Amino acid sequence: MVGPARPQFVLFGSSIVQFSFKEEGWGAILAEIYSRKADIVVRGYSGWNSRRAVQVLDQVFPKDAAVQPSLVIVYFGGNDALDPYPGGFGPHVPLPEYTENMRRIGLHLKSLSEKTRVIFLSVPPVNEEMIVECDKKHETCRLYSEACLGVCRELGLKGVDLWNAIQQKPDWMTTCFLDGTHFTKEGSKMVAKEILKVLREAEWEPSLHWKELPTEFDEDSPYYPVRPVNTSNTYFDNTYTEWELSPSF
Repeated sequence: MVGPARPQFVLFGSSIVQFSFKEEGWGAILAEIYSRKADIVVRGYSGWNSRRAVQVLDQVFPKDAAVQPSLVIVYFGGNDALDPYPGGFGPHVPLPEYTENMRRIGLHLKSLSEKTRVIFLSVPPVNEEMIVECDKKHETCRLYSEACLGVCRELGLKGVDLWNAIQQKPDWMTTCFLDGTHFTKEGSKMVAKEILKVLREAEWEPSLHWKELPTEFDEDSPYYPVRPVNTSNTYFDNTYTEWELSPSF
């Protein structure tokens, strides 16, 4: 079986991933930037925790697949960090188990292929005043974020420190969240920029940064509108180069 010409990027996680194409979400931003360069595949499962994720690793990412993803971006932890319900029910996962689950996810993904790259997104902060349907503490999210990044250091994976990155925006509590947990378009833009920063700086061969990937069917075509010079991608490239490198928005 001949694999696809484009790299495949898989987004794997809970609702932060499932909803990443809503409200100009970070998944949609990546899909637009990587249009004609890579295929963005969403494997997001609202309500899931890391315990559920490790149960299906072989189904979502089979080791014998004919084509393995070039990149997997993983987010779990927001549901794990919820306060435990009486009787032990609910999505809460104790911190030591969460850490081990993320380790198992990382090791499995690393084993798929020598060319499969992995980025973990850490647990972001929350606006406790906006949360009405569950109990999630700002400080607890910090602990799970640090645990996730610790696994990244241990396994040599790339990690995005969303806990600190989101809080760099002065008005993050009111502009970054729809409900205290899920991202607005402003919050998603910050997530996308942090991911792109990792992709730009990673010393991976081949590079997976959008500027380094070939554009599918980029050659001039006799069917283009008549004009002196083909500038079809100039606006796009300039717009996202400035956007990605801008310190604020």
